[in-house]
Amino acid sequence: MFRRSLVLSLALLFIVTLIAGCKGCKNRRKLRRQNEALYAQQRYTDYILDSTLILQELERDTTLSDFAEDVNDFYQRRNYQAAWLSDGGLSISAYDFLNTLRAYEADFGDSSLGRGLAEAEIGEMLFMGATEKKALLDLKLTTTFFRYAEKAYGGTRVDLKDLEWYIPRMKKDYKRLLDSLVSSPSQYAEYEPVNDYYKALKKALVQYRAIEKKGGWPIIPPVTKLPMKAGDTSAATVILKDHLTLTGDYIVPDQSATYTDTLAAAVRRYQERVGLRPTGRVDSLTLAELNTPVSARIREIMLNMERLRWLPDSTPANYILVNIPEYRLHVYEDHKVAWNMDVVVGNTATATSIFTGRLSVVEFSPYWNVPQSIIGKELLPKLRKDPGYLSRANMEVVRNGEVVDPDDIRWSKYDKTVPFVIRQRPGNDNSLGLVAFFFPNSFDIFLHDTPAKSFFSENSRAFSHGCIRLSQPERLADYLFRADSVRMPPDTIHALMHRHIEKKVPVRPSVPVYIVYFTAWVDQDGLVNFRHDIYGHDARLSKEIFGR
Repeated sequence: MFRRSLVLSLALLFIVTLIAGCKGCKNRRKLRRQNEALYAQQRYTDYILDSTLILQELERDTTLSDFAEDVNDFYQRRNYQAAWLSDGGLSISAYDFLNTLRAYEADFGDSSLGRGLAEAEIGEMLFMGATEKKALLDLKLTTTFFRYAEKAYGGTRVDLKDLEWYIPRMKKDYKRLLDSLVSSPSQYAEYEPVNDYYKALKKALVQYRAIEKKGGWPIIPPVTKLPMKAGDTSAATVILKDHLTLTGDYIVPDQSATYTDTLAAAVRRYQERVGLRPTGRVDSLTLAELNTPVSARIREIMLNMERLRWLPDSTPANYILVNIPEYRLHVYEDHKVAWNMDVVVGNTATATSIFTGRLSVVEFSPYWNVPQSIIGKELLPKLRKDPGYLSRANMEVVRNGEVVDPDDIRWSKYDKTVPFVIRQRPGNDNSLGLVAFFFPNSFDIFLHDTPAKSFFSENSRAFSHGCIRLSQPERLADYLFRADSVRMPPDTIHALMHRHIEKKVPVRPSVPVYIVYFTAWVDQDGLVNFRHDIYGHDARLSKEIFGR
């Protein structure tokens, strides 16, 4: 139906752009003309484009400047054989790309890419018989592909550091992707420069868009008695079942007003997906999450798809990932989650940075060198009043490598920093706990144990000064030293942690660590997860992408 309808018209956009003059062309670098086509001996089609026309259009249209060289290189490699035309019509690749473009527009609500590619306009350019128009149609599809690829795979061109993201953006190979599409559409997906997390979240976006098109999920009205729990009967229970049926959490064909055990299980599943304690009861926090509009969830998905575009197309087989808003550390083996643990991350004033490194050293019974920022804000006010505080806190002062008596220091002369090291000795009360894990970085952030175990019972766990506190540090040490090259028995690890004598042990090979910030993702069970934007990064990224 789509192919038959492509017999109408497409010239409008090109006629407008051909009439428009080229402003600023004098300052633009001239595109290289073909000297020797790399693929000159390969025959793709009998339809040959006018190379002069292609070059002139690329140099004339300033809106194509970002990828004009890539487009020119693409046609040179083909010896200016058409990429999208076949037997006077469009090729299978062209139809596949147009369908992909339509799907992108529907999923992301962005119709800017398909301007000039409406069915009627394409038809007119194909069947008016003008060779020049056909050449411009082929060029239009190619330039649209690069624009699409940049949006779909490269993401918004923003300064990542302004968004507190210090993982380098990965460069995408769009030319290879285009080659794969025009030569073998069936293998196109294999070359898409996005990781599996992006692909999974894209499927979730399609699912939530479908819910939105049907009117979204029902809003549960204020409930007189909270929490809603198994055995209760109310009209709100029917609405709750409808809601969880749409999200896929409740799959029982039951429209009764009774809050059943099966519904409680569905609520627990939902609560786990949004980061709440899985009680199976609907309290005020759960109700607030349930009544978050589907449009807001779609925006969260799109923001996190944007972040996923910045990451590499693939990850190592084995690595450690900490997702800050999730308050969880994940250990990956052979590309799958082997196990997880709860963590405590930085509070809003001392947020944990987003970056990547390689875990290379484990320090058993560590000293804690107190950062100057903590010395200035927390220690100095105490020491001015009570110099004996250091001794009670199991701390000592080190100057030029030597431990000095804190009573010999006139603390009142220092305001924000001190010209020596204050450190806490190894022990059960050490702020780093009994073991720490280091990966060199400019943020002075690492993983460590903690004596403050009570924080792990909290639902929201942003309490640290920036470093990441582990709920199962000994298990991580056992994991890191399990390999034959660095094997260390669990008994030895346990003993080193409790000797209260510092010992540093290298990890060989070092292990990649990713500290990331995702408020929406699809887990290994295929469930869509959402978390709160604890540092406001979503809000800032939303302004960059959506303007609000």
